[in-house]
Parts: sequence; structure tokens; C-alpha cells
Amino acid sequence: MAQDILLPGAVLSLTAQAADRLLSAADGDAALLYLHLLRQSGAYVPAAAAKALKWGPERTAAAYDHLVRLGLADGAAPPPSAPAVRESDEPPEYTGADIARELENGASPFRALADEVQRRLGKILSTADLKMLYTLYDYLALPAEVILLLVNWCVEEMERKYGPGRRPRMSQIRREGFVWHRLGVDTVEAAEEHLKKQSALRARESALLPLLGITGRAAVEGERKYLAAWLDMGFGDDAIRLAYERTVLKKQSMSWPYMNSILRSWHHKGLHTVEEIQAGDSGYPRRSPAPAPDRQAPPPSGEQEDIAWMKRFLAREREHDGKEGS
Repeated sequence: MAQDILLPGAVLSLTAQAADRLLSAADGDAALLYLHLLRQSGAYVPAAAAKALKWGPERTAAAYDHLVRLGLADGAAPPPSAPAVRESDEPPEYTGADIARELENGASPFRALADEVQRRLGKILSTADLKMLYTLYDYLALPAEVILLLVNWCVEEMERKYGPGRRPRMSQIRREGFVWHRLGVDTVEAAEEHLKKQSALRARESALLPLLGITGRAAVEGERKYLAAWLDMGFGDDAIRLAYERTVLKKQSMSWPYMNSILRSWHHKGLHTVEEIQAGDSGYPRRSPAPAPDRQAPPPSGEQEDIAWMKRFLAREREHDGKEGS
């Protein structure tokens, strides 16, 4: 940030020059981001700014770019983002006092978030549950809106698999939250796009499983990953069924890894339809052309029939004359 426009220390202040530039720009996002930068002594960390302002990365980047154009930020490359948190990484050991302090903080959205999660799960969250919820909120830095979308999705999945009224445990929601974080689903926009994709996969799943000889149940998580990968590659139902038939022919039963290797091979060759596979896969059995039908003499015409009758008549006459002369 342009250091000559900021006042150091605990006092947040801006010069008349900075105020004039912000007012003339008439950009509320730029003004809010500038206040955040003042609060951080000029340090611009995109992820921290987005969390503090409850924005997505695109909105945060656009506001910062405008500040650069206004001369209120220096445009230097922000520090590299921290590596994505993995579920195997150990989150902080939150205490009951940590949770109580956050719930009592009137400026924190966590109290409202906890109340809404309790309502959607239909139960009072225990201290252990609240710690897991706070892990999503504080450690993974997922916005409250994203966490609520996550909870809704887990509730829908539980009811779809096990029937109405079934609710997920907080440990299941926490585990799915780490998956979302690893996939970069950490904004409302990204969450909505992710859920749209998952809903489409759910709809296709009911049509794909019977093609693989599976009926009467939903796909398990490992199977869903395979199905999602095949659909992302661009395969339709017919090609997936063809890969299944080749798998069963080779393995005598369904093998997800083997079938996946077939489809990945076709994908790398750019073959995605049955017609393309039959034409371009060297391993696909070629059918020998059917033998040409035997050529048969065309049926005789009327004139040919007359000539043939005349030949038979003359032959009989010669035979008759020979008998009379003997």
C-alpha cells in the first residue's frame, strides 16, 4: 500500500487526498477494502481480506485493482497463499473457553451460525460439536454462508441415502468441509457451482448404475468419484456401457479400477463415442466383413424360355425319328 497515505500506529486515519480519490471513484468496495488495509497497516493478504469483508476472491481482487489505479495501493504481488489445509493436519485444540468467548462476542457471526446449524440439524450442539463447527469457521476460514450450504448438502445426502428425518453428525460435516476446502470451495459462488455439479451427478447416477449392473442402491463415495471422473471426461451412457461389457468379459465381474483404465485410455486417445471407439481403438475387435451372397443366375426371360422349349422339342423329335428308322 502507498505508505505515505497511511498514518502509522493504532489510529486509523486517511488524508484528504485519499478521501478525495475514494469519493471521486464512487466505489464502495474500494473504500471498504482501503479501510481494511488501514486496519492491517497496509498489508494486503487476499484471503484475509476476503474473509474480513465476506467477499469472494474475484470481488476482492477487483477492489484492490481499483485501489492500485487510484494510487492508493502499490500493486505489489501479495504474499503467497498458505498451502491448503488437509484433514490430516492437526487443527488447534480449541477449548470450551475459546468457544464460549466466541459465542459471547457480539461482533462475531459464529453465534448466529451455531444457532442456524442447530436448527437445521434439529438438535442442540454439544461442546464437541461446537468445536468441530468452529474448526470449519476459524481453522479452514470458511465463510458462514458456505458452512450453511455445506450443512444443507450433508442433510440432503443423508436423507437421500437413509430416508427422511436422518441427520448427519458434525464429524461427517467436518469431514466434508475439509473436502470442500481442498477443492477450493470456499466462497458462496464456488459452493453454488460445486453443488450444481453434484446435483447433476446425482441425477445421472440413477441412470448410470443400472448400466453397470447395480440396482436397488445408491453409489458409495468411491463409486461416485469414478462416475464423476468419467462424466468429466465426456463419456456418454453408450460408451460407459461398452467399457463395462469389456470389463466383465475380461474380469468375469465388475472391476471399477479396470473399467476406469479402459475409459482413461479412450479419453487419452480422444475417443468418447461408440463410433469413435470402434474406429480408433486398436484393441477393439474388428468384425470380418460378411461374405458376399452367392451370385445366382437371373430368372430366365420369356424369349429364353421359348428357346429352351424349342431345343427340348427338337431333341425329342430326333429321338422319335431314330426309333422309327430302326
